[in-house]
Amino acid sequence: MPVMSTASQRSTPTSRVSIRSIALPTEHGGWGFTLEPILLGLLVAYSAAAWELSVAALAVFLARRPFRLLMTDLVRRRWLRRTSVAASFAFGYGLLALLGLVGALVTAPSRFLLAYVAAAPFAAVALVADTKSKSRTLVAELAGSIAMGATATAIALADWWAVGEAFGLWLVLAGRAVATIALVRGQIRRVHDKPVRPAAIHATQAATVATMALAALLGFVPWLAVVAMAGIWLLAVISLRRPPVPARVVGWTQMATGLAVVVLTAAGVWMDW
Repeated sequence: MPVMSTASQRSTPTSRVSIRSIALPTEHGGWGFTLEPILLGLLVAYSAAAWELSVAALAVFLARRPFRLLMTDLVRRRWLRRTSVAASFAFGYGLLALLGLVGALVTAPSRFLLAYVAAAPFAAVALVADTKSKSRTLVAELAGSIAMGATATAIALADWWAVGEAFGLWLVLAGRAVATIALVRGQIRRVHDKPVRPAAIHATQAATVATMALAALLGFVPWLAVVAMAGIWLLAVISLRRPPVPARVVGWTQMATGLAVVVLTAAGVWMDW
């Protein structure tokens, strides 16, 4: 039976292992898709459980990178210095997520688990992609970002929101994820002088706005959420007509866009519009 190689571990000095690069994700988009549901949940359904579920969600996000590195090394049958570090952080973050979840079960009704049951298929797709080092594919990016949006719904359910309205928050965040990922991928392709299909991007934006409008008509999301989706479409129209900008500018712009979606949606909930 093949065994894991330790040769790389012996040849890799400890000083070359960047703990920060293992412990902290560097993607702007990932931080946004994690913090936006937390912020939205805290703004519209504040409770003790909201903080506990927020800690759990943040811990899950932080655990993703060390877990990915750990699985990559295990699949390749090797154990490096970074593998040990990654395993330690993955375990620590996982334990923190578990503590947050248990705390929420103590302080809130267990109905919030419905959100995680619904998110499980998306999380599974993202997890499988991580183990195969394919987390940058469109399907993996969409699945991971949509799964994280369940945090807002869990927080709302823990605060005794109606199921439809609680899942409406998730719908807003999922719409934001689909719209912005389609736009960002197009913008990045333009930066690298690759072909882009603006019509497909605009079709995605139109479908997102239409879906949100239907949800607003049914009373599941506030109308300001529709305005927020329309704003993302307007941004797509403007950005695709201008010269490409650096990837870091795209990242920061999308973080600002996500914050605007959260603020508008929260304002719509407060004003009932």
